[in-house]
Amino acid sequence: MAARDNLIEKNGLQLDFADQVFDVPFSRSPKSSDNLKAYRLLKRIVSEGCYDVIHCNTPMGGIITRLAAQKARKQGTQVFYTAHGFHFYKGAPKKNWLFYYPVEKWFSRKTDKLITIVDEDFQTASKNFHCPVFRIHGVGVNEKRYFPANEEAKAALRDEMHFGQGQKIILCVGELLPNKNHQMAIRAMVEIVKHFPDAMLLIAGNGPEKEKLIDLIAALDLQKNVTLLGYVTNLQDYQKAADLLVACSIREGLGLNVVEAMMSGNPVVLSENRGHRELINGGKNGYMVATNDDKQMAECVINIFKEAETARIFFDNAIAFSKQYSFEAVKQELEKIYEI
Repeated sequence: MAARDNLIEKNGLQLDFADQVFDVPFSRSPKSSDNLKAYRLLKRIVSEGCYDVIHCNTPMGGIITRLAAQKARKQGTQVFYTAHGFHFYKGAPKKNWLFYYPVEKWFSRKTDKLITIVDEDFQTASKNFHCPVFRIHGVGVNEKRYFPANEEAKAALRDEMHFGQGQKIILCVGELLPNKNHQMAIRAMVEIVKHFPDAMLLIAGNGPEKEKLIDLIAALDLQKNVTLLGYVTNLQDYQKAADLLVACSIREGLGLNVVEAMMSGNPVVLSENRGHRELINGGKNGYMVATNDDKQMAECVINIFKEAETARIFFDNAIAFSKQYSFEAVKQELEKIYEI
């Protein structure tokens, strides 16, 4: 595995599933000089490794890897690229289409198999790009970690986390970045606490927006109702202890945290975007609201909390829908692509 070593940002997580790990200084910014260093290092790794298949991810990682693998590809190495959400999509800014679309289309000539995880991307690439295109259901969610907790297990987790048994717990997961738009969830709490005074919003993730979120929480006098958890390694426990998940992203490829919530049996209230549209199954397993409409988000959350039958229907449908996104299901999809 070749990737930027950023595990220090993730509470000391370690990559224990790879035979060998190369620390390559990829940067998200196309302007960063680190990407030139990454290209040179990766070119050497590819040359020395004599790999049968190179499978790359992320926009910059995909570009650098495909450039570095050009010679190896001529010698028989296959290059696969998984697009976790193109920057060009229905409703995207015109500049995204002017820049990112031609770049991805050109690089499709240097790709043996392009893998997409949402239908909109699959349709766009299939019609316009220069390589075989496939679609899978995300990167897979571990069904052994994410599953509904029974009442006894949920009660034990809440005791351990010092939450009340009848307290309404809302979970929001994602890096603290502008695109994740956590402010929307915080603003929604203003209305929610009018109906459920001890309701708690838990925000799991690290990132540069932390101080802004802390200031917003204080400005809205929500210190007792919103907690920033930071990066947590036991997210599955919070999913089991929570009553509901909200996700407010402006742009999303495919929300892994949303699938984890559904697999845990939690109803979801999501902002409208390409990735979230993929996961709301005709409104049968959750609600979708306009981006930045925190009042509508609050109304949906309150409705789920007050309408037990709605919550039960969402619970059943979410679990059934999420099965196609499990590790085992995605593994089978990938095996077919590798075998073709």
